[in-house]
Amino acid sequence: MLDRVSSISSVFIKEPERSEDSAFTRTILNLLERVEYRFCESGEDLEAIYRLRYKSYLAHGLVGDSSEHLIYDKLDETSNCYRFGIFIDGELASTIRLHHLSAVEPYSPAMSVFGDILEPRLRRGDSFVDPSRLAADPELTSTYRGLPYITMRLAVAACNYFDATSCLSMVREEHQAFYRRVINAVQVGEPRAYASVKVYGTLCESNCEANMEKIIQRFPFFRSTAFEQRLLFQRPKRGETAPLTILPTAKYLLAAA
Repeated sequence: MLDRVSSISSVFIKEPERSEDSAFTRTILNLLERVEYRFCESGEDLEAIYRLRYKSYLAHGLVGDSSEHLIYDKLDETSNCYRFGIFIDGELASTIRLHHLSAVEPYSPAMSVFGDILEPRLRRGDSFVDPSRLAADPELTSTYRGLPYITMRLAVAACNYFDATSCLSMVREEHQAFYRRVINAVQVGEPRAYASVKVYGTLCESNCEANMEKIIQRFPFFRSTAFEQRLLFQRPKRGETAPLTILPTAKYLLAAA
């Protein structure tokens, strides 16, 4: 089923609290102690995150009722796609899809809409991380107000692992403030339609060289070790199996500092 919902529908985004507030940072770090990240590539794991997308988008009026109760598209199957489930106390709470764009693998939602902007840069050697399909269980968003942060933490880790030029965000105008305040994203593309969805998204970009250290200083729970990043994004060799779950390492990095 090719869904009718754009990847720009970050349905659980709320305005961030003051990042300078140490209580807020402690809250996120404490929540991370209960979090497991799961790389999903087959079977029940994929069905679970596809169902969560549908549940989340349906609750926010972004998709009509469907007998399949699943949301996925052809970009879920590209070679540069990473799909994750975020579990809290063993319960699936949110999900995110990441694409790492390079000249060799130029596939992602942002590329499908803003290819005229991105393709020349890919040819020059730039690379990008494009987060999409953010979705959260609507029954848990009020309980875990830090859910957007522990989910977007994977995009920050991907930018570091892949040494990306920038993190892209194809978002609705009303969500630009979140990306501007959290990852210092600026608009680089005018609003455009995504597929058949009656929503327009703007292309925003956060340059990693200019912003990454500032982002991590402001939100220390975005830190991750090289070991965690490898577990998250390194493809297993033939005959090897990917780890079932990956535990966040931000708190251990802070404790060692």
